[in-house]
Amino acid sequence: MSGFVTVDGIKVPIEGEKNLLTLIQKAGIDIPTFCYHSHLSTYGACRLCLVEINGKEIDASCVVPPKDGMVVKTTTPKIRSMRRMNLELILANHKQDCPVCERSETCRLRDLSAKMGIREVRFKPTKAERPKDEGSVALVRDPNKCILCGDCVRFCSEIQAVGAIDFAYRGGDAVVSPAFGRSIGEVGCVKCGQCAAVCPTGAIVPRSHTDRVWAELDNPKKIVAAQIAPAVRVAIGEQFGLSANESELGKIGAALRRLCFEQVY
Repeated sequence: MSGFVTVDGIKVPIEGEKNLLTLIQKAGIDIPTFCYHSHLSTYGACRLCLVEINGKEIDASCVVPPKDGMVVKTTTPKIRSMRRMNLELILANHKQDCPVCERSETCRLRDLSAKMGIREVRFKPTKAERPKDEGSVALVRDPNKCILCGDCVRFCSEIQAVGAIDFAYRGGDAVVSPAFGRSIGEVGCVKCGQCAAVCPTGAIVPRSHTDRVWAELDNPKKIVAAQIAPAVRVAIGEQFGLSANESELGKIGAALRRLCFEQVY
């Protein structure tokens, strides 16, 4: 489809975008969202990417295909108010332990709350606290931090083709969980960690073995060796803002030696 969509007064050409959200982002306009990923199916659950269409209709931009002649506004007072309300409702049932949360520095929920200027939550929680799932050697799952965006569910099913987690129950009782309420360590999870990678909060995080590693490094009777997966040689550079195409094997080895690993493979 060709043509133009007018977004906040800017004429943006339609160049095969499947929804308004990607077209708006192409124009350099920031739209908040939790549940949209370009490689996954469209879900439209978080209701943060709301826009006004043709002066009357308000809808989630991730589920509306662009059409020639559309006039879209992204920052009207009504839209801003609705986004704040939706975010406050999410925060109301979210565990408030940000200073000690594993995702405190990279939490999408915390980032959007700051951008929208939310300083207090006016609503009371409606859900009872659920126990943390620590039954996996690779992952820790805290349902009290889950915002039901469905990113982990869709990635596990659509990309990894595993389906170890899914939505359970309905309405206010809805929760993301392995089958029959079991631990994620008791189902068909392959421990790939992709659910933790796409989770915008700390609901699913990699299990940390840092304390155990330090204990082994401090043990004079142990010879501690490190083994590096091939992809890490390049991927770690991206984490520290280095070139995405260069191997950092020498720097990794030097850093591990400084940490007192005696052998590095």
